[in-house]
Amino acid sequence: MAVHIRLARHGRKKMPVYRIVVADSRSRRDGRFIEVVGTYAPQQNDGEIKINRERIDSWISNGATPTDTVARLIKKATPTVS
Repeated sequence: MAVHIRLARHGRKKMPVYRIVVADSRSRRDGRFIEVVGTYAPQQNDGEIKINRERIDSWISNGATPTDTVARLIKKATPTVS
């Protein structure tokens, strides 16, 4: 079973809120998922991103692959060390 970490769209018309979910690659975009690991609200303050980094790292270590968009969001949400 191929597992992906991807976005699922929620919210109302022209005000999207995305859930970052772990889902089987065969399921629909907003369909069944295994676990919610974060949220992304692009219309909020500079694109508010909330992620559970421990769960994402756990899923990636077990073979889940993040989509390109989710990989960028993870990178953006992770604070850089100076």
